[in-house]
Amino acid sequence: MTNKNYFALATATTKELLRWLDTTSQGLDTETATERLEQVGENQVRQASPTPLWRLAWDAYITPFSLVLVILAVISFITGYYLVAPADRDFMTPLIILVLILISGTIAFIQSVQTQKTTLNLESLVEVTAAVCRDRAFQERRTEEIVPGDLVALSAGDMIPADMRLIETTDLFVSQTSLTGESYPVEKSAQAIITTQHNAADYETLALMGCEVVSGSAKGIVIQTGKQTIFGQIAKPQTTETVETSFDKGIRETSSLLVTFMLVMAPVVILINGLTKGDWLQALLFGISVAVGLTPEMLPMIVTTNLVKGAKDMAKQETIVRHLPAIQNFGAMDVLCTDKTGTLTEDQITLEYHLDLTGNESPYVLQQAYLNSYYQTGLKNLMDIAIITAAKKHLNFDTTNWTKVDEIPFDFNRRRMSVVMQSPTGTTQLITKGAMEEMLAISETAWMDGQEIPLTKECQTKILKQVEALNEKGLRVIGIAQKDHPRDQEHFSTADETALTLIGYLAFLDPPKATTKQAIQALSDHQVAIKVLTGDNERVTRAVCEQVGISSDAIITGESILDYEDSDLRELVETHHVFVKLNPQQKAQIVRVLRANGHVVGFMGDGINDSPAMRASDVAISVDNAVDIAKESADIILLKKDLLVLEQGIVLGRQVFGNIMKYIKATTSSNFGNIFSVLMASLFLPFLPMTPVQLLSLNLIYDIACLAIPWDKMDRDYLRTPKKWEASSLKPFMFWFGPTSSIFDLTTFVALFFFIIPETLGVHYGETTGNMPEHFVALFHAGWFVESLWTQTLVLYALRTPYLPFIESTPTHPLLLITLLEMGVGSLLPFLPIGAWLHLSPLPLTFWGLVVVTAMCYFILVTIVKKRYLMRYDALL
Repeated sequence: MTNKNYFALATATTKELLRWLDTTSQGLDTETATERLEQVGENQVRQASPTPLWRLAWDAYITPFSLVLVILAVISFITGYYLVAPADRDFMTPLIILVLILISGTIAFIQSVQTQKTTLNLESLVEVTAAVCRDRAFQERRTEEIVPGDLVALSAGDMIPADMRLIETTDLFVSQTSLTGESYPVEKSAQAIITTQHNAADYETLALMGCEVVSGSAKGIVIQTGKQTIFGQIAKPQTTETVETSFDKGIRETSSLLVTFMLVMAPVVILINGLTKGDWLQALLFGISVAVGLTPEMLPMIVTTNLVKGAKDMAKQETIVRHLPAIQNFGAMDVLCTDKTGTLTEDQITLEYHLDLTGNESPYVLQQAYLNSYYQTGLKNLMDIAIITAAKKHLNFDTTNWTKVDEIPFDFNRRRMSVVMQSPTGTTQLITKGAMEEMLAISETAWMDGQEIPLTKECQTKILKQVEALNEKGLRVIGIAQKDHPRDQEHFSTADETALTLIGYLAFLDPPKATTKQAIQALSDHQVAIKVLTGDNERVTRAVCEQVGISSDAIITGESILDYEDSDLRELVETHHVFVKLNPQQKAQIVRVLRANGHVVGFMGDGINDSPAMRASDVAISVDNAVDIAKESADIILLKKDLLVLEQGIVLGRQVFGNIMKYIKATTSSNFGNIFSVLMASLFLPFLPMTPVQLLSLNLIYDIACLAIPWDKMDRDYLRTPKKWEASSLKPFMFWFGPTSSIFDLTTFVALFFFIIPETLGVHYGETTGNMPEHFVALFHAGWFVESLWTQTLVLYALRTPYLPFIESTPTHPLLLITLLEMGVGSLLPFLPIGAWLHLSPLPLTFWGLVVVTAMCYFILVTIVKKRYLMRYDALL
């Protein structure tokens, strides 16, 4: 639909609009809506249907690492087939490279299919709905079912589900940030007069998909849905771009470092072997094999497997992970900011007292509060529900002959809302409820002891003392005021909320969740700082904080930091833990400042006022019954209100990160050690220390064993602290532990070349004749193949923990079983027919003694190096 069409719809009369869209002022009936849904499709910008299998396969097999391997396989095929004599043609090197690609890609593909299935199943548990009029009655329906011609009601907290032409509005303010980038809400009005064409977002009579209702209420007719909306048209030609998280940055930097390392080391190996051996073709093939060994082709698969396993484990705790990388960000989180109501508290508010200004129970105060809550059409919060419930229980009040004239919706700056009611006698009243400080500010008189008196400072002080006494008991207090006979008009605004008479107040109880104190202590034990960011007042917040164990000695109010820039808050947010009477923008500002200070910040909220802060955080957490905006902003959704799930999520996140780092650091350090050994051996050996096919086979066997890493566990000490992905730690790790394994490679070279093989054959290499040199080389290759496989595998055990392997820290059974199986298969290989095909000869008994001694010495040395490393760098993984 063009902007010209939108202009016509924005300026059309209601009668014209209904005719054009073939609908009624009461919306559609079910039969018509069903037919239109079949014609236009579901109301989605991105289809909920699964990603096609071909796309999942493409993403699994076509990665930067697999492309590097494909290039190496092509070069290997050309050099091993076209540039050699027919008798010497070698297919195995490119074949093994392709097998590596297939293993990594196939496992990643299987994991992707399982992830998609799990995610779709979990996402189906979280529905976003809208109030749609079908068969002349409003009902909550899935937003995907909305069609053009539907009548939809909007209230504060709603995501606008489709492009709509407004036909009724009451002080409607909409955030259009997702479309225009404008941070301030704009007012929309069904009565606006539009004379010139603009962008569709500028038309006051239109509410567009993807925008948010900040305050007010409205009704509108749907004019476009799904991909035909303005939002859909904008999104269509663009790929989805996400903000780079610390997890994404870590993966990118690590991959870049490893590929760079490979591109530097492989040519060096080729050069040294070419110069020392004189066979440049063989040196090139060997260099390609080294490059393959240095390429972390299993990294995408290991990362995906870890994240998927973490998501499945969290699903068992009734927690939905909407974005997989959020699991690692969860583990890296060191500050959790949280709203108070519904997060720390039960979110089951009850009205404890309805009092007049003398502190006595007052049915009249409850009646006025009931009229306000019952007739307002905005977002009914839990206090409104508590008021309505209490009134039905305690009052015998007939609202049949009461008529609502107008309302002034709630917003987070005024912190109050009003309704204008006409009584059965024909008189009108403006009834307002809101935060006590704001109610005192707009009231001129007070109703006390049956008479209206001026609201003097002395009177205000007396009222505030009563309110403070209730606040200190953990009760939240709001005021009720009224204005009799407001000016005769149909529409009222915030300007009418003046010169009111304060008549009483309501006290609500929202106790802390049973698990809150335990959860906060658990988070503290895991070095996650808790900061409370709430719109509630100081005394209520202090009472709740004291009950759950959060320090509230120094509380910062939103008013005191109203004019603060981000730079002014940098120190304040570090030294204070409780912030009260904040508006939504201030919550987001505090989160931004904490992130700028270097923290990984989570935000847990469930209301419309939490949405900006959730979007500003590293990981956004919400609950299933949150408002639409909060759920759309969330990375993680809790299906049960148990804060102990947060601790479990943090531990899982750190476990996932630790297992990823095990693979990266153990593999890169052992690979670096192997290449260092190859370089040293190449300078002195008269033959290659290992053939390209042998090196690739060794890499294949090791990579298969690494598939068990996601099922390993982390030490308890490791899980107690937040974990950030720092690629810079990889380089020193390689340089410390790579040469450590090389020491034993070199001692094995010496023992094989000068002692074990000459003793077995009865002759040194320089004295060999006939086919004896080939037998000598085959024994040497077999010895280093087995020793390298053992040490590479033992690296996993030695470097998976800062403690003594097997004594102070034991691996899980899956890792132990798979790696022992790998070592067994690799050790038997020289004795099997496939070993002869790989040019590996059976090893003598004396060699196995060497391997056992080497393993013992390696463990002793790596333990010493680990201690020195930890003294300098504090952390191993």
